[in-house]
Amino acid sequence: MVEIKNYTKIIKGNTVLKNINLTLEDGKVYGFSGINASGKTMLMRAICGLITPTEGEVIIDDQVLGKDISFPPSVGGLIESPLFIDSMTGYKNLELLSTIKNISGKEDIENALIEVGLDPRDKRKYRKFSLGMKQKLGIAAAIMEHPKLLILDEPLNALDVEAVQRVHNIVKRFKEGNALVILACHAKEELEAMCDEIIYIENGAIVDGKA
Repeated sequence: MVEIKNYTKIIKGNTVLKNINLTLEDGKVYGFSGINASGKTMLMRAICGLITPTEGEVIIDDQVLGKDISFPPSVGGLIESPLFIDSMTGYKNLELLSTIKNISGKEDIENALIEVGLDPRDKRKYRKFSLGMKQKLGIAAAIMEHPKLLILDEPLNALDVEAVQRVHNIVKRFKEGNALVILACHAKEELEAMCDEIIYIENGAIVDGKA
């Protein structure tokens, strides 16, 4: 469970998050909705521990980010555009990432690639990937360690219809596995189809739901 209490973030005099209060439960899918620069991505960064609050706190399973723990203990994230090493294949990029925590093995990496629609045996280097393939690899990196908290920022960018359905299936699988899933997506109908609850963000603050 993630609890966000009175969270405010000020950067260079600009308040990018304003007194955010949220409780996000395991086994549910939450959607963040708002225009560009509304604060969606910044709130995702806050939950991941990538920024620290000016005021307030984020609590992950009763542990305070930045005090008890530096990052959520089990998190997979795709925030903004994924970046990988140009001279390596998709598999090799994920293999390198897996050495950070040593949670994922060969089978986990292969299964993640297959689930997003990539071939683990593809010898093309990352620099040869299309935008859609790059996006798929970013999602594969987020799911390969079977995290309990999955955060996907605009995961449908550059994806075709088949790949979008694959993302739907991934989100459903994680929900059924009692993970907490947080999504941001510009396509309202896609967000509504995947999420149990949609949280609207405007100018760094949570606002009432909009039609």
